[in-house]
Amino acid sequence: MEFDFEARHIVEALRSGIPSKTVGKFFCDSRVDLINNIEKEINAVISTSNSDSRIISGRYGEGKTHMLNTVFNIASKKNMVVSLISLSKETPFNKLYLIYQKLVNNTYLPNREQPGFIQELDKLTPNSKITKELLDYCKTDLERDKLHYVIKSFVSTDDLDEKYLLQSDLEGDIISNVTLKQIHKRIFKERIKFNENFYKTRHFQDYFYFLSKLFKELGYDGWVILFDETELIGRLGRKTRLNSYNNMAKFLFPEKQMNSVYSVFAITSSYSADVIDSKKEYEGIDKYFPENPEPMKTVLEAIEMADQLKSLTSIEIQEILEKIIDFHGKAYNWKPNVDVQEILKKSNSSGYLLRSKIRVAIEFLDNLYIYNDCGKVDIEELELDKLENELPDLEDEMENN
Repeated sequence: MEFDFEARHIVEALRSGIPSKTVGKFFCDSRVDLINNIEKEINAVISTSNSDSRIISGRYGEGKTHMLNTVFNIASKKNMVVSLISLSKETPFNKLYLIYQKLVNNTYLPNREQPGFIQELDKLTPNSKITKELLDYCKTDLERDKLHYVIKSFVSTDDLDEKYLLQSDLEGDIISNVTLKQIHKRIFKERIKFNENFYKTRHFQDYFYFLSKLFKELGYDGWVILFDETELIGRLGRKTRLNSYNNMAKFLFPEKQMNSVYSVFAITSSYSADVIDSKKEYEGIDKYFPENPEPMKTVLEAIEMADQLKSLTSIEIQEILEKIIDFHGKAYNWKPNVDVQEILKKSNSSGYLLRSKIRVAIEFLDNLYIYNDCGKVDIEELELDKLENELPDLEDEMENN
């Protein structure tokens, strides 16, 4: 018996609710207006080399992550590098160096199935045009000139241990200024003279700026950064949340050092009520950061004003279910003899969550395939409020870690 393994992957991903770029590639016909607007914004980033951003807001289970995966596929087809990461306790947005480390491991070159781009750096040579452009950029356009010396040493060293340390630095495992000075002195017989010392807790945005320049110099048309589960910022302590908003501002309202970057944040629509209002975020900004409150306040306003994902129309839901029927048949090598209206009726009884409707449809098809009987399909609707109440706040002491 032959199976279509791509179709099997799609069905299993939909069944489990695990985000998938493959699913995003085949299920991208819904919310056409939003997708068209995003594509226009991406095209503008490519044509102007300016940077832009967007917040995608929606209820739990309505397809925010799926939309990010759809954007992933759009950007990849346009010769753009794409990074897709989810925020978590291990990658809080107040620590950009942790965000960067995870981002590096989840960055995809156009039309590549596996992440990774560091191998592109091995193509750089000391006297190449690209290397010269990067060195000039790191020397003059960044807040600190540390990366100038990292790149200069990286392309020139013949010592494998040094090469490894410098590559690790570019991957986010930062080497000390002392180590970098020692490596540079061995190679060039001269001392480094930093314009200012680099501190990863204060100057790490330079690494994001550098990557945006690197990708352009390597011939790609830009860089799309997709942040999922942004609402988890709300589980951090107060000062940590505020610092996270300050860092978000660097992507939502990028400086000129960002080259052709399009950033998208996905966040639950309840964030305004559950966090901004209930935790009095604006008051916290005035209390803890009175000297420079604007970036944080602007981010909060952007979250509050973000367009909400519109509920799928009955026609869009029906089209999704028709595709699921088709993929289920290909996945298990059978021909489902079923009326989509029957599945639609079942899925409509599962509540508003799109993922619940999809699971109902797949369970319906599973029963029909295995038992030749749709059986009783009953998936309890997930309740966002209940789920959120079960998640404990992260300790405020994380702010001092």
